[in-house]
Amino acid sequence: MAEEQSSRPAGEPATEPGPAPEVECKNEDGVLQDPEDPESTGGNGTDISSLEQPLLKRSPTLTASHLAIVGAKVSHIESLDYEIIENDLFKHDWRSRSNVEVLQYIFLKWAMAFLVGLLTGVIASVINLAIENITGLKMLHMVNLVRERRYWAGFLYFAGVNFALTFVAAVLCVVFAPTAAGPGIPEIKAYLNGVDTPNMFGAPQLIVKIIGSIGAVSSGMDLGKEGPLVHIGACLANLLSQGGEGRWRLRWRWLRYFNNDRDRRDLITCGASSGVCAAFRSPVGGVLFALEEVATWWRSALLWRTFFSTATVVVVLRGFIEVCRDGRCGMFGEGGLILFDVSGVTVHYHVGDLLPVTLVGVLGGLLGALYNHVLHQVLRLYNLINAKGRLAKLALALAVCVFTSAGLYLLPFAVPCTPCDAGLAAAGVCPTVGKSGNFKQFNCPDGYYNDLASLLHATNTDATRNIFSTGTSGEFRLDSLLIFFAIYCVLGLITFGIAVPSGLFLPIILMGSAYGRILALVLAKFVHIDHGLYAVLGAAALMSGSMRMTVSLCVIFLELTNNLLLLPITMFVLLIAKTVGDAFNPSIYEIILDLKGLPFLEPKPETWMKDLTVGELAAAKPRAITLQVVEKVSTVVEVLRSTPHNGFPVVDRPRPGVSELHGLVLRSHLMAVLRKKWFLTEKRRTEEWEAREKFSSTELAEKAGSIDEVQLSPEEMEMYIDLHPFTNTTPYTVVETMSVAKAVVLFRTCALRHMLIIPKFQGPEPIVGILTRQDLRAHNILGAFPHLANKRKVH
Repeated sequence: MAEEQSSRPAGEPATEPGPAPEVECKNEDGVLQDPEDPESTGGNGTDISSLEQPLLKRSPTLTASHLAIVGAKVSHIESLDYEIIENDLFKHDWRSRSNVEVLQYIFLKWAMAFLVGLLTGVIASVINLAIENITGLKMLHMVNLVRERRYWAGFLYFAGVNFALTFVAAVLCVVFAPTAAGPGIPEIKAYLNGVDTPNMFGAPQLIVKIIGSIGAVSSGMDLGKEGPLVHIGACLANLLSQGGEGRWRLRWRWLRYFNNDRDRRDLITCGASSGVCAAFRSPVGGVLFALEEVATWWRSALLWRTFFSTATVVVVLRGFIEVCRDGRCGMFGEGGLILFDVSGVTVHYHVGDLLPVTLVGVLGGLLGALYNHVLHQVLRLYNLINAKGRLAKLALALAVCVFTSAGLYLLPFAVPCTPCDAGLAAAGVCPTVGKSGNFKQFNCPDGYYNDLASLLHATNTDATRNIFSTGTSGEFRLDSLLIFFAIYCVLGLITFGIAVPSGLFLPIILMGSAYGRILALVLAKFVHIDHGLYAVLGAAALMSGSMRMTVSLCVIFLELTNNLLLLPITMFVLLIAKTVGDAFNPSIYEIILDLKGLPFLEPKPETWMKDLTVGELAAAKPRAITLQVVEKVSTVVEVLRSTPHNGFPVVDRPRPGVSELHGLVLRSHLMAVLRKKWFLTEKRRTEEWEAREKFSSTELAEKAGSIDEVQLSPEEMEMYIDLHPFTNTTPYTVVETMSVAKAVVLFRTCALRHMLIIPKFQGPEPIVGILTRQDLRAHNILGAFPHLANKRKVH
């Protein structure tokens, strides 16, 4: 797992993100480990290949490693500087900005939000249309072979096309962008929580996510494009705000405003909201998803900008819908842009509906918790397989593809054909051949349809439309729905975690809608609401039971159905499902964050943290390394070479025996001084203008780099550096008697990277210690204070 603080003295460690091999740290069994962790050698006799162990070996001390799994790649990570660094240079930069520059900054933030929404909407529409047309052509040729009774040819064609599409998606993820695998939402949550996830929001990830999503979803595997769309929106936001990346990065003057972690965080929040909006055509739901699920820090100005981005997405999607309405976009009419619209359906509630609706909510919570538990174990198993290298990742993805193709192709043969309703047959609606519809003929004679083929031989989006359809209570057989539910439960568990872009939303929606219809059929005597609406309630309940979202899900389903009459009953189901699910385990995204080792700070601290003070926590660590306001160059170089910390307290000693805390200086700022060799021949304080002549805020925003790149002569090593222009004189400080529980809340709420601890009474040293997010994580504290584990069990 990746944390900021190590067991070495002082400030905050950080390892430069940079490229890392896909599996950097393995023991002889191929299990991912921390090379800096002495316990990871297995010398303590622990079986670290057990499925009960974390994916990355944890250190039994207050601090742990800097490793986490980002996408499908083991990476070195560090925290982000969301806190405003109020040093002299920053203050002068803001004071010197004219009104025009301030207005330019505000305008550019809104312009960026607009571009994020515009591009996300266009890319989402292109992905939708590509998936619908590729899948449509594949299904059309496969059905023609089945109609000709060339069953083996049909299977080989169907499985071969799926294999090729999966191969393209998997190769792109395994070779070119391992961090593009999976949905990307856990990494976005961690980033917005203050954890830098390297190589996550670049151009390769964006390109691989787009092409890989098209290939993976078109291959028929049980995964959705919703999670990848959130990641795509975040990638677009990052690239636009930074002008690209690497050597292709644009250095335009106006982009300097966004060369900081705070503004980049806000734009990535807009991108995540836009991705959800593009996936579900839900602008308000997208904003609430960011607020409820991914964002840690929020304010009213950000609310307006995210809403502006999602509104832009909706306008783009509406334009594509109008263009595609006449069938000009390919095989499936409106190109998968509309999931479900029941604005014309009048919903009537009865007292008798209360019991079955409650049952939908309870089952949604139970099944969601069970799904999280089983998926937890599957992901551990997949980690052992993926740790064996690229070929193992590719083979696993292709094996899942072959199994999926066999299930989707063969299962419709196991159910009998159903005769078409006379009215539907006369209208030419039933059966449907080679196009989207509820009544796929498949292997049935004229006048009959295969209800299971209508669900399995379609894109996930089209299957959702079919199973959500109203006025079709007798369309799907109970045995067909049971088979559909069972196969999608299995496929949903084995598909997530392979090395392709994948999302959890639509697989969970399909499973939930299936059990909702099953309940409606079983309890037909007590059900007065349309079976299609029970499918909607089942989907909402299972999503809430697994993801533990309520408000955003409610609004998303409300905007999907376009029917306000469903609001009260949807709220009721979501609250029940979340309450039941919370009684068993955390949400699926919290489980994935923990498995990946991303140091995510939860909003609610553990109860036993109230019994521990930050002073006691600091005493469990070596003393913090401090620097003087005017420090020798050789001392600064030695500190940077001997420690990986990212922040150092600066102490001022105006006279002998008296010391006071001046502030905190960042490693990146020290590196900027060393690179420019801004040294003094004598030990003195500089004037304000001296630092301003040499440094700009843009230069200080650059990443630290390596100390080994700096070459200094012996004469330069004996010179001095005045740190006061670069020192943040207003760092967040807490008194040593503060409880850890209160410190966790402050750290998370203020989006801190460092928290300085000062003594309650004045003493010879003005600082007791320094804490980072790693020091405030529960499992690290329990490693240093094992007696608290008993209190944890009691609570």
